[in-house]
Amino acid sequence: MSAPRSVLSKIARPYAAALFDLAQDGKVIEAVEKDLDAVAGLIDSSDDFSRFLVSPTITTDVKSAALSAILDKVKPVELVANTLRLVAKNGRLFALAAIIAEFKMLAAEARNEVSAEVTSAAPLTKEQETELAGVLKDKVGKDVSLITRVDESLIGGLVVKVGSQMIDTSLKTKLSAMKIAMKGVS
Repeated sequence: MSAPRSVLSKIARPYAAALFDLAQDGKVIEAVEKDLDAVAGLIDSSDDFSRFLVSPTITTDVKSAALSAILDKVKPVELVANTLRLVAKNGRLFALAAIIAEFKMLAAEARNEVSAEVTSAAPLTKEQETELAGVLKDKVGKDVSLITRVDESLIGGLVVKVGSQMIDTSLKTKLSAMKIAMKGVS
């Protein structure tokens, strides 16, 4: 684990744990997770917004005011709005993506679920996703939620990451292995 990621985790974990505990007590985990997914989507889709969050040159007051304006328009669950305002007030918006990731991990654990990152050469159909989730569930013994993405450079096959395990059945990797093997023959 890299040093910056470790520092972010140390900052994010208490916020995420407190938010999760409050959401669990209020029985609003699903609503909170949905609102956090929307915020994560905004961070991922807008380079300007993600730079705004991490910029050390923008004051905490300016970030808090901008976030309040966004929250007034979006109107998330009160618990999410209050948490985001607290994170902004404390000058921790740079860790917002990590806080969301930590919360999602806690929510998945509570549902006895694990996430699997699946990279494929072409988009998977719903049927393929369902079948893959079933196979992974049998392997890990927990429900599996898939996070899919497409990487055409794989040529074919899949790369699946579940926790610290990685299964690489991509043609790109197989061709690279064959290339190395052929060099040894000549």
